[in-house]
Amino acid sequence: MLSILIPIYNFDVRRLVKELHDQAAALPFSAEILCFDDGSEAHWKALNREVGQLPMARYQECPQNLGRSRIRNLLADTARGSHLLFLDCDSEVTDATYLRSYTAAMDEKSLLYGGRLYRKDPPDDPRLFLHWQYGVRREQMPPAQRREHPYHHFMTNNFLLPASVFHAIRFDERLLEYGHEDTLFGMELRRRKVPIKHLDNPLAHIGLEPAEAFLDKTRKGVRNLAFLYRSGTGIETRLTLFYEKLRQNGLALPAKVALARLRPLLLRNLLSRRPSLFLFDLYKLGLFLEEC
Repeated sequence: MLSILIPIYNFDVRRLVKELHDQAAALPFSAEILCFDDGSEAHWKALNREVGQLPMARYQECPQNLGRSRIRNLLADTARGSHLLFLDCDSEVTDATYLRSYTAAMDEKSLLYGGRLYRKDPPDDPRLFLHWQYGVRREQMPPAQRREHPYHHFMTNNFLLPASVFHAIRFDERLLEYGHEDTLFGMELRRRKVPIKHLDNPLAHIGLEPAEAFLDKTRKGVRNLAFLYRSGTGIETRLTLFYEKLRQNGLALPAKVALARLRPLLLRNLLSRRPSLFLFDLYKLGLFLEEC
């Protein structure tokens, strides 16, 4: 059995679940779709309860927000399948062979990552441009490019693995807020020598957020990263490696002071119609320096 696991938070998943249900019905083996709401507002719950009426779907509401790691662990603990397919709720299936492509490649030891894509044209709403630009330039990449650094380019939006492999690792429930649960999971995959197969089987990310909300999630993600770094996990990202170079050369404190002074200017750009990803990187570095 294949278990399709969708944690929900403030998003309409009806179209996504219906498409997955139609594809799952055509598979040569059984499947289930578990949709667990993680403390969404009442409006979204009212919409999404509809998916529980589908024969292969189960809809459940958590009484309080568990967070990205705990809700995914709960989904996996509830699942009955030998393989688990994790999807983000703000995804869109763009290929009628999406599930078949995964099931044709799955085995008993590998994690399969299908990738992520964004719409080609920029959004009409300028407030969404920072998130779209970051996604197109930093997150959307072909399988060949992802395979160059297979563990670094793993994300949790769209991956399949044997249930036994997942339960040996699980998501770190110390991370209560948004960000870097995928980085830590990828590190553990590498440590355990779990193969990652990068496929051309992406989901479209349609949940673009306004710059203010995107920056708020960025701040939470940097706090999580700093917590993991200080905890001695050995976590390595572009940000932590650059921080170490600054510290080794005695430049961490001057950079912290300079970036704190520049923050209002950085934010002005990031909230504008033409945000710069270079300035976004400086903004994140300034936040990390303050946390460390």
